[in-house]
Amino acid sequence: MATPDNLQFQEFEEAAELLSADPGASTLSLSASNTPSTTASAGEDVKLDLSEDEEGQEESSELLGGQKPSAGFWTFEYYQSFFNVDTVQVLDRVKGSVMPLPGRNFIKHYLRSNPDLYGPFWICVTLVFSVAISGNLSTFLSEMGNPTFHYRPQFHKVTIAAVVIFMYAWLVPIGLWGFLTWRQGAERQTGGYSFLETVCVYGYSLFIYIPTSVLWIIPFDWLRWILILVAMVISGSVLVLTFWPVVRDDTKVTAVATVVTIVVLHTLLAVGCKMYFFHTAVHLPTPVPTTSALHNHTILAKPY
Repeated sequence: MATPDNLQFQEFEEAAELLSADPGASTLSLSASNTPSTTASAGEDVKLDLSEDEEGQEESSELLGGQKPSAGFWTFEYYQSFFNVDTVQVLDRVKGSVMPLPGRNFIKHYLRSNPDLYGPFWICVTLVFSVAISGNLSTFLSEMGNPTFHYRPQFHKVTIAAVVIFMYAWLVPIGLWGFLTWRQGAERQTGGYSFLETVCVYGYSLFIYIPTSVLWIIPFDWLRWILILVAMVISGSVLVLTFWPVVRDDTKVTAVATVVTIVVLHTLLAVGCKMYFFHTAVHLPTPVPTTSALHNHTILAKPY
């Protein structure tokens, strides 16, 4: 059995002779040289693994626009991350949606760090009830001079308003995001928007219609058209200033057609809500029977 003395490292005889002949000669330690290389290779592996992890996180969060929920989509924590926003941020975004400035991109200035669904959801819900209730009051005020009119609350308008507004706030952003993603190709450009950002900007752009729908109660049709024109200009400017930087690098026909489609769909929503929920009743004057008409009626009424 080997003793502890036999397990010690033994120097080669040739190496000992060379060192005795030339004590000042330089030596090379293999154990020392192996350590840095091993450390360096391990470091390279760590860096490579980290870079691969970062690429995976970027790909997984590309759709969500900066949100990185760690839980599965069937859990409450997954959707809670979409509503992770405070009151100050929501008010700041609402302020930006009603005061669009040239050269200020709504997504880059307000949403890029943390796009949310809290603001768009409650804006759509508030707009649904605002349009439906204001439409009922408008109908009541416009029919006050009609003796044959009997007021009945039109609850079906709430359902219609909810379907129209939520379909617009979700289906139009889905179509626009899909079209922009297709046009940009497999490798998305740096200025591209995620689906969550697209839905978010559409939701906040509808806020201006909440006070506008309340003012539509005033029974003057010319005033309603002025209000709807102002609201369309403000809300449409938010969308145009946001999506034009993305489509302007495309062909001229495609860029113009995309912006025109955005504006036309936005106009159809505003005009459609005004025409359906706030139509002005036209009262025809009741004809007054004349003397000749009464005389003819009397003659016809005489028995023969």
